[in-house]
Amino acid sequence: MTDDPHAHLRARVLKQVLEGAGESDPAIRKAAHNISGVPADLRPLIDKIERHAYKVTDEDIAKAQAKYGDDSMFEIIVSAALGAADKRLRIGLAALDKA
Repeated sequence: MTDDPHAHLRARVLKQVLEGAGESDPAIRKAAHNISGVPADLRPLIDKIERHAYKVTDEDIAKAQAKYGDDSMFEIIVSAALGAADKRLRIGLAALDKA
């Protein structure tokens, strides 16, 4: 696989985001990152973040915000965004390996 000089830094950030102290349950953050096992009420938002982040609206967030609150929603959204970014990075690095 293509050498990634920043892998260790990303791993540190990811560990802190997914396992560090926060308002949201770390299990939900990990599920949002992995796009798997997400609670049903968060699934539409997490799917949209993973597939079409630019289409996420205030309304999408508001649907879950009442239950999870501002800080938790921020953590969950960041976890999902990092998961989507990591997936795309791995796909890109794999493509470079094939080239």
